[in-house]
Amino acid sequence: MIKRINLENILFLDIETVPQHQYYDELDDTTKSLWDLKSKYQRKDEISAEEFYDRAGIWAEFGKIVCISVGYFVLKGDARNFRVTSFHGDEVKILKDFKNLLDTHFNKPNHLLCAHNGKEFDFPYIARRMIINGIEIPYKLDLFGKKPWEVPHLDTLELWKFGDYKTFTSLKLMTHVLGISSPKDDIDGSQVGSVYYEEKDIDRIIVYCEKDTIAVAQIFLRLRNEEILTKDEILSV
Repeated sequence: MIKRINLENILFLDIETVPQHQYYDELDDTTKSLWDLKSKYQRKDEISAEEFYDRAGIWAEFGKIVCISVGYFVLKGDARNFRVTSFHGDEVKILKDFKNLLDTHFNKPNHLLCAHNGKEFDFPYIARRMIINGIEIPYKLDLFGKKPWEVPHLDTLELWKFGDYKTFTSLKLMTHVLGISSPKDDIDGSQVGSVYYEEKDIDRIIVYCEKDTIAVAQIFLRLRNEEILTKDEILSV
């Protein structure tokens, strides 16, 4: 079924998120209380809410987006290219630029968004941060009233499950078993917050985010039983 999809109709993406503030003490009392309550089921009894705050970026209510990387195929005859670019900087600008891309270039009925675990994380996270920041949700992220088969989202994790909903396969594991270069050769998601706040190295985060986006496209190709991209076919724009 996925072999019928035109690769040029898919926008592959990945996001990187961090806590809204560097330190727990920067939160107001109400937010601290809400964070304590939200995180209590994930952290062990011996871990305080303050100690757990470095993981706040995984929740849209307590985190923010610092990078969205996107990639798309350009096919001309036998030539195949994959172009990747990133939105970064102020979160509002990131979200508005991404929305503009969807509204102007990926707004047709046959256009699809694809991410690894995107249905559980990337897509809803972007939508929630848009609402929080007063940005109208683009059609491709607005699921209200849509039937399941009308949702324009692909998820490489879901495709890999083949109906088995009791398991989670990380992007790193999938690339490994499918013979794809690991995107986690420098940092992983747990380190993004420290790279952002302590090292202030957004370029390092961008490179990491783009590698993840490329990895999602490579996985999708393997799921179609097609040759993965070579370095010469990948272009950063």
